[in-house]
Amino acid sequence: MINGKKVVVVMPAYNAEKTLEQTYNEIPFDIVDDVILVNDASKDHTVTEAERIGIKHIITHEKNKGYGGNQKSCYNKALELNADIVVMLHPDYQYTPKLILAMCSIIANDLYPVVFGSRILGKGALKGGMPMYKFIANRILTLTQNILMNQKLSEYHTGYRSFSKEVLLKVNYEANNDDFVFDNEMVAQIFDAGFEIGEVTCPTKYFDDASSINLKRSIQYGIGVLGVSFGYFFKQLGLYNSSIYKHKH
Repeated sequence: MINGKKVVVVMPAYNAEKTLEQTYNEIPFDIVDDVILVNDASKDHTVTEAERIGIKHIITHEKNKGYGGNQKSCYNKALELNADIVVMLHPDYQYTPKLILAMCSIIANDLYPVVFGSRILGKGALKGGMPMYKFIANRILTLTQNILMNQKLSEYHTGYRSFSKEVLLKVNYEANNDDFVFDNEMVAQIFDAGFEIGEVTCPTKYFDDASSINLKRSIQYGIGVLGVSFGYFFKQLGLYNSSIYKHKH
């Protein structure tokens, strides 16, 4: 707990056997109360490894539901466990668990209800091995999104995110896409609901066992991201609406 608030770490896992233990061992258990791993029909021994290192809450999808579908299971279970703060941590060790304390402190002290670990705020992305084409695409997409959404985030595409319970109870993440564009739909929902997003500088690591999407999927993702951003822009003008913006409460 931190400031009397229950902290739950959720790990959306797909073939994370090789990096899971290293990631798990760096989680700050002095403040983290529970860890949830959602195994999205992995083809390796992710579940066996999760059980071996002592993760209590393990959910397995018999069929692969996609990155967004995985997160839906993560957040539903975290709310079921009465989490006050939920941190999404990828089990591929691309993002350091050592930032969990900083991210949770910001939420627990009511500074921001959502905090992202940004690979772009510092020089972490390129230094950590982000491919140049991904870095350029990230910058162009983020600039476009900031203009369309009237925001100033340094990065929309990080997978390191923490949320207060209030945000997860309000935004209708269940209505989102089950693939990678889920993340950006959730950003649009958060801003549409009137919440703000804080950011902390996050070093990152690109290596063979860290999950990443290929060029074709990256292009599809980019098109999806622009679709979400234009949709948000037109919604603010009263010219468009979507089921993703129907708040739960």
